[in-house]
Amino acid sequence: MEDIQFYMDHTEEMMDKAVEHFSNVLSKIRAGKAMPNMLDDLMVEYYGTATPINQVSSITTPDARTLMIKPWEKNVIPEIEKSIINSDLGLNPQNDGEQVIINVPALTEERRLTLVKQVKHEGEQAKISIRNSRHECQHQFKQLLKDGASEDEVKNAEESLQKITESHSKRVDESVKYKDEEIMTV
Repeated sequence: MEDIQFYMDHTEEMMDKAVEHFSNVLSKIRAGKAMPNMLDDLMVEYYGTATPINQVSSITTPDARTLMIKPWEKNVIPEIEKSIINSDLGLNPQNDGEQVIINVPALTEERRLTLVKQVKHEGEQAKISIRNSRHECQHQFKQLLKDGASEDEVKNAEESLQKITESHSKRVDESVKYKDEEIMTV
């Protein structure tokens, strides 16, 4: 029984990580509003080292469509601009000598539909990861049966495993639905 609980706990932890990763991916998909975390993955050349942008500057949003990046040192401004231009974010940075300003354009209908497709794809990837975790756990249960575990214990554990799987899949579906609505809201 201890082995069954160990595999259940481990599987639930893996499913939690899949949902958490999915949430992180969703947070980077912009829904037309300027958000500092849009730039989280950007690296800036800083004294010869690739450094995350949020470690060389502060990023604020004075309004829903503007990002302001104020570097700790002014000599980093050209590197920040280059990093943004070379990214796949499709943003055009401007600087006023003190900071980098990005006006986030409104999303076109075509871009919104592309983002909705991307959200659905990422949601499906998360659900595949959840199902893979379930499958691995079921495999461990079969091995425990061969090693002499009680059929009733394994059957009960499989039912619990299915409920956990459905719960995690439902969380992903709800996040997809919420993000879709957020993206399609003009």
